Amino acid sequence: MQYKHLGTTGMAVSALCMGTMTFGREASPEESKAMFDLAREAGINFIDTANIYSNGGSEELVGAFLQGCRDEWILATKATYPMEPKGPNDRGSSRRHLRMQVEASLRRLKTDRIELFYLHGFDPHTALEETMRVLDDLVREGKILSIGVSNFAAWQVMKAQGIAMARGYATIQAIQPMYSLVKRQVEVELLPMAQSEAIAVVPYSPLGAGVLTGKYVQKDKGTTSSRLNESDMYAKRYGVDGYQETARRFVEVAQDLGVRPATLAIAWVAAHPGVTAPILGARNATQLEQSLEALSIEITPELYERIASLSPTPPPPTDRLEETR
Repeated sequence: MQYKHLGTTGMAVSALCMGTMTFGREASPEESKAMFDLAREAGINFIDTANIYSNGGSEELVGAFLQGCRDEWILATKATYPMEPKGPNDRGSSRRHLRMQVEASLRRLKTDRIELFYLHGFDPHTALEETMRVLDDLVREGKILSIGVSNFAAWQVMKAQGIAMARGYATIQAIQPMYSLVKRQVEVELLPMAQSEAIAVVPYSPLGAGVLTGKYVQKDKGTTSSRLNESDMYAKRYGVDGYQETARRFVEVAQDLGVRPATLAIAWVAAHPGVTAPILGARNATQLEQSLEALSIEITPELYERIASLSPTPPPPTDRLEETR
């Protein structure tokens, strides 16, 4: 296993991160434990969950699995979005909500600290000054050790970072954006920003919700159990014209190389110099084994460009195409 530094925290994390969104949902407690053990055996020391995953169930399972090996792991969780039942104040990044959710997460996780705590999304109704102040308070109290943000635009990250730096608060050390061969908006501003500011990048959905495994280009795609045909959210996110053609061509490249498409998709995301650790999501140990093979694939510059050419490269933020190289 390879290890990289998490921003400027000094903490070293594995180059692959164990995602646990399926724990307690698509994956039973027994299957979740099997995946946890497999990841640990492979040298992964970075695990990601959130309060809303299985409505707290994922955190409870992770907390149980960490008993006896807690100090081996860099633990990440998140809050912003509402859990069930949903009340008018049970969401967002207010001082009240974040404090309540951190305390609840600590109880479910059976731990005294969270190494990396993410804002799960941007809250337009709470002043960033309040949000960054309460996060700084939680860092000073030792309940969280470092701060991350997920699903933020680059301007939102830097606005929050500017407030933190100007006031002497704890700064943002990691971002968690969506990134895959079919979702490349992160390349326009987020990845260059992170590289410039020494912020870790921990992208999710490197398989494009399964699109890049090739399962949807098969004849039985309508009966395949998957997020894309079980969730309106994923159907809207990935049911875009052109994605299936990209997937078809990508699968052909994987077959030509003699590797599994899922393995190659993760390897391609991990090969970007701005990426710290892609998050692995799996429903069972067999799927996870395929993902763990990603670091064994050598992504040369030529192979990287060959794969990148299968989907449109997003235009630069200024749209001055004549200046791109």
